[in-house]
Amino acid sequence: MDFSAWVFILFALIILVIAIIIIPLVLFAYIYWKDRKQKQHAILRNFPLLGKMRYILEKAGPELRQYLFDEDTSGKPFSRDDYRDIIMPAKYQKNMIGFGSRRDFEKADFYVRNAMFPKQQEELDVDNTKQIDSKIYAVKEDNLLSRKEKLENKQIQPWLLNDKHTVVIGPHCREPFRVKGLIGMSAMSYGALGENAISALSKGIGMAGGSWMNTGEGGLSDYHLAGNTDIIAQIGPGLFGVRTQSGDFSWDLLKKKSEITQVKAFELKLAQGAKTRGGHVDAEKVTEKIASIRNVAPYQEIDSPNRFHEFNDVPSMFSFIEQIRNHTGLPVGIKLVIGSPDALEDIASYMRESGTGPDFITVDGSEGGTGATFQELADRVGLPIKSAVIIADQTLKKYGVRDRVKLIASGKLFTADRVAVILGMGADLVQIARAFMITVGCIMAQICHTNRCPVGVATTDPKLQKALVVDEKAYRALNYLVTLRESLFRISAAAGVTSPTLIQSSHIQYKDDYQRVCSLDDLIAKDFPVSVSN
Repeated sequence: MDFSAWVFILFALIILVIAIIIIPLVLFAYIYWKDRKQKQHAILRNFPLLGKMRYILEKAGPELRQYLFDEDTSGKPFSRDDYRDIIMPAKYQKNMIGFGSRRDFEKADFYVRNAMFPKQQEELDVDNTKQIDSKIYAVKEDNLLSRKEKLENKQIQPWLLNDKHTVVIGPHCREPFRVKGLIGMSAMSYGALGENAISALSKGIGMAGGSWMNTGEGGLSDYHLAGNTDIIAQIGPGLFGVRTQSGDFSWDLLKKKSEITQVKAFELKLAQGAKTRGGHVDAEKVTEKIASIRNVAPYQEIDSPNRFHEFNDVPSMFSFIEQIRNHTGLPVGIKLVIGSPDALEDIASYMRESGTGPDFITVDGSEGGTGATFQELADRVGLPIKSAVIIADQTLKKYGVRDRVKLIASGKLFTADRVAVILGMGADLVQIARAFMITVGCIMAQICHTNRCPVGVATTDPKLQKALVVDEKAYRALNYLVTLRESLFRISAAAGVTSPTLIQSSHIQYKDDYQRVCSLDDLIAKDFPVSVSN
């Protein structure tokens, strides 16, 4: 080896030493000096390097817990098992398990009562006449260090209600809303979610047919209409999409929205489970496109009022509902959060007295999600969905007006068994939000309010949205929805009824911590009178 070669080797070793030892030492020395001088963090002043490691671990803590330390059934707000229950149907149209359930059967909970002689599949009142062209992933290889799967074409059944069991909202309206799928997408605004996410959900739900998506209070966008699915157009206290530039309600804009074929109903948002207040959108999320849809100034923070200025009590709210219904010909509903057993007394009483009222009521449980809210509101204000639906159903029955209004339930109802129980408790229909987000890529990073969603779902950042491929994720939303419908029919058959619309309170049993069992009917009878005297 000649001299020049030795010089080269020596030079390379010096560079290596500098790279491996000297640069890190200089970096550590700089961090040590900087943190010793700062005045904000006490731990860094005394122990700069150990303190820095503490903050790194604290920052990475949620990810470490989610993937390494949390048990499969313990993560919040959704566990790994919950996540799997959504992803498996979405990607593979499968929801089979092996060996047994991991549910804690010692805890108090509700169960569906099975029939001694369940229904056969051919006995079910289901409409599977029209097949759907979908795509699912087929696993080709699944080893410790490698996994290969391929997207393949597949025809699937829609699992729709037949005509006999179709749910009709606003039967006395000029244009009633006929629903053949009991499950739809809960309110998610364009702005809270990006255009790719909304488009993928619209296309997936549209391909499934028979269901709907709720626009959220951000107003109707072209992305909600992308999949030709039915739409419930929500109107919040901010009046986005149906307001003038100065913030007044616009009857002309409302009429234009109602003339869009896909718009089947309007919903007045009084409150939301995770935030019993007006909505909030950070300034950076209010792009020019979003501002145009909402008719507000771009890149300025948006805070909706806590309630509508157009009405301030039940009679004036009913009058406003009646005006919208007459102006558009479409059903009109309200979305609310129930806080106590007497929460619906005024509404049900005035429905009975006046003969007017909403065509549907969306009951949002306090366990529901949101793009942004305050911790204290999400944790402690409003009742969870099971209690809320029972209260709503029984109060409307008490005043003899239950048959005039449909109840839509929302709040972590992302599996068929949850849906079946809530139907038995009194709901007519169910809406889902976060599970649909998971179908289009959400990894539960829980930073929806920052506009930095790493998978392009809850962000309007064009760079981050590139991660979400609309045409691929649309099929996941489709597969999840259809599998959920099929599973619901499967539970109906086990309960001895031919359609999920026939699941009643008599089909639901409650088991307490001491293994005592009673029917839901018995529980309800203790707390609710049968009717109000004439």
